[in-house]
Amino acid sequence: MTNAKIRLPKRIERLEEVAYNLCWSWNPGARGLFKSVDRTLWRSTHHNPVKLLTLVKAETLEARAKDPAFLQWYDSVLAQFDDYLGKSDTWFAQSQPGREGGIAYFSAEFGLHNSLPIYSGGLGILAGDHCKTASDLGIPLVGVGFMYPQGYVVQRIGVEGWQRNHYEQLDWESAPVRPAETADGKECVIRLDLGAWPLHVKVWKVQAGRVPLYLMDTNVPGNTPGDREVSGRLYGGDQKMRLRQEIVLGIGGTRILRTLGVDVQLYHANEGHAAFLMLERIRERVAAGASFADARREVAASSVFTTHTPVPAGHDVFPEPLIEEYFKGYWEELGIDKKEFFALSRVPGREGWNMTALALRLAERKNGVSKRNGIVSREMWKDFYKAEGVDEVPIGHVTNGVHMPTWVNQDIDDVFGQYVSKDWKLHQDDAPMWAKVKDIPNEILWRAHEGCRRSLVSFVRRQVSRRWRKDHVDATQVLAGGALLDGGMLTLGFARRFAPYKRATLIFQDIERLKKILLDPWKPVQIVFAGKSHPADDGGKKLIQQVYNLAKDPAFGGHIAFIEDYDMHKARYLVSGVDVWLNNPLAPLEACGTSGQKAAANGVPNLSILDGWWEEGFTGENGWAPKASTHLPDAERDAADAASIYQVLEEQIVPLFYERGPDGVPDGWVRVMKESIRTSTPQFCSNRMLKDYVEQFYFPSVESMEKKAVAA
Repeated sequence: MTNAKIRLPKRIERLEEVAYNLCWSWNPGARGLFKSVDRTLWRSTHHNPVKLLTLVKAETLEARAKDPAFLQWYDSVLAQFDDYLGKSDTWFAQSQPGREGGIAYFSAEFGLHNSLPIYSGGLGILAGDHCKTASDLGIPLVGVGFMYPQGYVVQRIGVEGWQRNHYEQLDWESAPVRPAETADGKECVIRLDLGAWPLHVKVWKVQAGRVPLYLMDTNVPGNTPGDREVSGRLYGGDQKMRLRQEIVLGIGGTRILRTLGVDVQLYHANEGHAAFLMLERIRERVAAGASFADARREVAASSVFTTHTPVPAGHDVFPEPLIEEYFKGYWEELGIDKKEFFALSRVPGREGWNMTALALRLAERKNGVSKRNGIVSREMWKDFYKAEGVDEVPIGHVTNGVHMPTWVNQDIDDVFGQYVSKDWKLHQDDAPMWAKVKDIPNEILWRAHEGCRRSLVSFVRRQVSRRWRKDHVDATQVLAGGALLDGGMLTLGFARRFAPYKRATLIFQDIERLKKILLDPWKPVQIVFAGKSHPADDGGKKLIQQVYNLAKDPAFGGHIAFIEDYDMHKARYLVSGVDVWLNNPLAPLEACGTSGQKAAANGVPNLSILDGWWEEGFTGENGWAPKASTHLPDAERDAADAASIYQVLEEQIVPLFYERGPDGVPDGWVRVMKESIRTSTPQFCSNRMLKDYVEQFYFPSVESMEKKAVAA
C-alpha cells in the first residue's frame, strides 16, 4: 500500500518503505539519510519521514536521486534495513528453538516516536521500548492498543504558570500508520456488541521493525458522535468513557487479533487497563465447549500481567451498575451467574469493579516492575490473597529497562563504538564488555558530554525563540523557558510526570539555601524542569505553576527553567544533556523510574532517593543517594529529605564537578560518569528486561498451559 501523496523517483522509491517502518527511529544512518533529503523540512516536520516525503519538492527528490553520495548512503541504509528484517539467527531463534505462536502485548499507550503522539509518559515509553526490543531480539510479539486521533494533551503554559490543555488532530496521511488488512485485502473493521452498546472499530497498523502494532480507532462511519470519541484522546473523558476505552482495548483487541488471523499463544497485559482481554478469552473457550473452570485455568496459564501502580487510588475501579450496563448477558456467555461474575473483580472490604483485581485473579503470572515495586505490590495485595506473609503473594518482578539504541545520544554512541565495541548494541547486556568503559580517555568522554549539554541549551533557546516569534509570549515566559541557560554550568535535570508523590518542588523547601547553591559566582548551578500534569489533575498543575513562577523570578537569575510540552524528542536532549538526574519520590511509591536509567546510560549520574530501580542500581560510586526520611511524619519528611539533597549538592556534587585538571577535565566527575555507564547499562537495558520476561514469565506460562492441556 502506498501513500498517494508520496511520489518518489524510481531509484529511491524504497524511501517510503523505510519511512513506514519505525525501526528508522533507532538507526542513526536512516535518520541521517532522511535529514539529508531536506534539513529544514526534517526539523519543521518534527523528524517525521512520512510527512517529509509528502511535503518535499519533486525537484529536490530528483536531485537526490542523481547525487552519488546520497545514493551510496541510500544503498547502505537499505542493505542494513533488509539485513535487520531478514535476520534469522536472532537471540530468540537461538534461545527458544522450535517455539511457535506469538505474544500479544496489550497496552493503553505506546511511546515509539514523537511523530506518533499516542503516549503520555513512562507506561507508554516502556511499552514502546518493549516492542522495539522484541524486534531487535526476534521475539514474535504483536502490540495491541489505540490509535488516538488527538493523542495526549499538548501542554501550553500561560503567563500565570498554569498548564493549559490543547489537543491537535493527527494528520493520518502524514503519520507512519496504515489501515490493517484482513487476509482478503480488505480494511479491518469489526463490530463490537456489549449489552445494548454496538460499536464499530477500525484497525490501523504500525510497523516497529519486525513487530506490528494493531491500533484501534472508533472514529468511523456507523458510530454515534459520542462513540467516535471513545478513541479520541488518551486518558480523556469521564469514568464511562474510561470504561468504554478499556472494553475496546481488552475485548475489541482480542477480537481484532482473531479477525486478522494473528497466531497468539500468550497474552501480556501492561497494567489493568487491558484486563478485559482475559474475560474475553474465557468467553471464547466456553463458546468452544469448555467449562468456565477449565477455560479460566487455560487462560490463566497463558496470561502475564504487569502491575505498576503502588497506591490503591491509582487502580481503575468502576461502579458495578456501570459494568452491568455494558456486560448484561456477558456472564451467561461465560457460563456463570451474575454473582460469580462480579466476584471476579471484587477486593474484599471494598466496593466496585477493580480492574487490577480482575487481572490478578485471571493471570497465572504477575509481576511488578522493579525489585522494590514487587515487594510493595505483594504487601499491597497480601490481604487480597489472604496470605500470612508477603512471600506467599504470587507477584514477582522484572525490573524495567530502556531501549538503548533509542535513548543513547549519538555522540556518546560514537564513543562507545570506538572504545567499548562497534557492536555494543548487539551485546548491551554483556556486563564484562562494559568494563571497557574505564579505558575511554577522560577527555574524550567529557568533551562528548559537554557537546550534549551545549546541544540541550541550544535546543531550549530555539524552543523559546520560536514561542516568542510565533505566539508573542510575555518576556517573563521567555525567561522561564530557559533563554538564560548557560552551556557550561552544572545542570540538574528533573523531568517527570507532575504527580504529587514525585515531589517536583521538593528542592524548593529552603529557598534561601537553594539560592546560595544556584547563584554561587564561582560554582553556579542551574536546574531544568519538564513534565506534564494529567489534564484533570489540578494538584499537578499547581506544582507546575510553582516551578514556573520561580523560573520567572529574576531573583534566580535564569538559573531555573521549565521546558514546555515534554515529549520523547525533548527527553532525548535532557537525559544526555544535563549533568545530574534528580529524582526525589516519596519512597516507596516509585514503581521504577526508567528516565533515570536513560540518563545513567548516557553518563549522567543520578541524584536519587533509594527507590524504584535506583535501589538496585546504586553502588556508592555511580551517583548519589540522599537519605530518605521514611521514619518521620509527613510534615517533617519533605524538609529532612530536601536538606539531605542540599547537603549532597554542597559537599559532594558541586565541588567534584568544578574540580578541574590542567586540561579543564573534571577527572573525579568523569570517574562517576564511567561508573554510571558501566554499572547501569547492562543491568538496565531492555534487552535484559525482555530476556527476563521470556525466560521467567513468557515461556514458563506456555509450558504451564501445555501441561494443563495434556492433563485435560
